[in-house]
Amino acid sequence: MNILGIETSCDETAAAVVRDGREVLSNVVYTQIPLHVPYGGVVPEIASRAHIEKISEVVKTAMAEAKGVKLDAVAVTYGPGLSPALIVGLNAAKGLAKSLGVPLFAMNHIEAHLHTPFLDSEIEPSTVMPALGLAISGGHTTWIDMPSYGTYRIVGQTLDDAAGEAFDKAAKLLGLGYPGGPKVDKIAREYSGELIPFPKGRPREGVTALAGLPAECCVSFSGLKTALLRYVQKEGGAEAISASGRLPQVVASYQEAIVQAVADRTLTALKRREYKALIVGGGVSLNSRLRTVLAEVCDRMHVPLLMAKPKYCGDNGAMIAALAYYRRNKTGEEAMKTDVAPSLDFED
Repeated sequence: MNILGIETSCDETAAAVVRDGREVLSNVVYTQIPLHVPYGGVVPEIASRAHIEKISEVVKTAMAEAKGVKLDAVAVTYGPGLSPALIVGLNAAKGLAKSLGVPLFAMNHIEAHLHTPFLDSEIEPSTVMPALGLAISGGHTTWIDMPSYGTYRIVGQTLDDAAGEAFDKAAKLLGLGYPGGPKVDKIAREYSGELIPFPKGRPREGVTALAGLPAECCVSFSGLKTALLRYVQKEGGAEAISASGRLPQVVASYQEAIVQAVADRTLTALKRREYKALIVGGGVSLNSRLRTVLAEVCDRMHVPLLMAKPKYCGDNGAMIAALAYYRRNKTGEEAMKTDVAPSLDFED
């Protein structure tokens, strides 16, 4: 079954053709990063305009690279994400499915990230269940109990900023530019000395009761951001830190606080039941330090770590097409009537 996947939830215009949920025949991504750099973050109106300008070209290229295979279905992200951006992809997919006379599948963007480790893989998803999922991106840091494929229960999450957002805000404060995650990762690799003791994201007692989740599986990065801000102010500002040569130490210390917070909650969640795998998806899973530390956690728990190939960690159409093969949870007239859902959750 050949499925075309379309993804426009944020600042990547993406399309891909995937066969039988795992074999990627094409994967085309147009990134808008240069358009958003002057603003230090994604501007929804600029993102949606760029999606409109590029969607046809990206889809045509994906079909050409797949050597014009006959499509059996079209899949598209309908949430979560930026509403103006989601609308472009959803409407394009609806029109394309109708013109081709094939089914349309409307898919959950974050759920699709949890499928990325199976792209170009021989592993059948059902064989590694029950699994613990970790969705870690610019908008999400969530631990998910997966008793079977397609069944989800959130067991922990960030109570404020996601890990990716925490990286971006630190990069902006330190004058590193946008996007912050890759820049933080690169600079942190230059340092191997003593670390500054930044807080490790432990929520205050009782705060997680409002979310109905165990405190030991939740994380909060607001205190960490405040600690970095106060440190920068105390040291005379970002320029003074950079001029003194201490920037790598500050960046590495901040990154380690985030990574260790995520690793600690992951270890706690893995101890809650017997899992066959830890499945990690999302753009922050590209972080080299996070990959190393999560591998150590999995070795300690004797659980396989399943992570996507780097080219599938960010937003892409292949994950949408692949998930659709297995899930097909919104199709036919239901999918055609689907509206965008910017705040869609795993359990919806």
